[in-house]
Amino acid sequence: MEPVVAPRTSWTFVTNHARILAMILRDPESRLRDLADGCGLTERAAGAIVRDLETAGYLTRVRRGRRNHYEITPGTLFRHPAEGYHEVANLLHLLVDLDPRAAATGPPSGAVSAMPAPAARPPSRDIGV
Repeated sequence: MEPVVAPRTSWTFVTNHARILAMILRDPESRLRDLADGCGLTERAAGAIVRDLETAGYLTRVRRGRRNHYEITPGTLFRHPAEGYHEVANLLHLLVDLDPRAAATGPPSGAVSAMPAPAARPPSRDIGV
């Protein structure tokens, strides 16, 4: 009898950077603690990701009283050359739509409007997938 091999769970399709951007799109006044909890990270790791995203120009942070308000920069493109001509907004809107809370309550109030919906794409070629 062959041994049962447990599935690999050490990787995912979506990075923590993308998850945090999607969470910020849902709630632009998210706290680092909330972002960390949503991704299963420490606050320090979530803060480092927010700084990465801010440094790379994907978002801006403005202090409002005791809270940060984040705004995602529209029109930003993926960093890897293979996807570099696609806007990050396409992925973020997909991730926001996948949120089980959004399905139960409808679209988040005001959060998605922080970034314009992606433009309609031309028909894609059928690649047999």
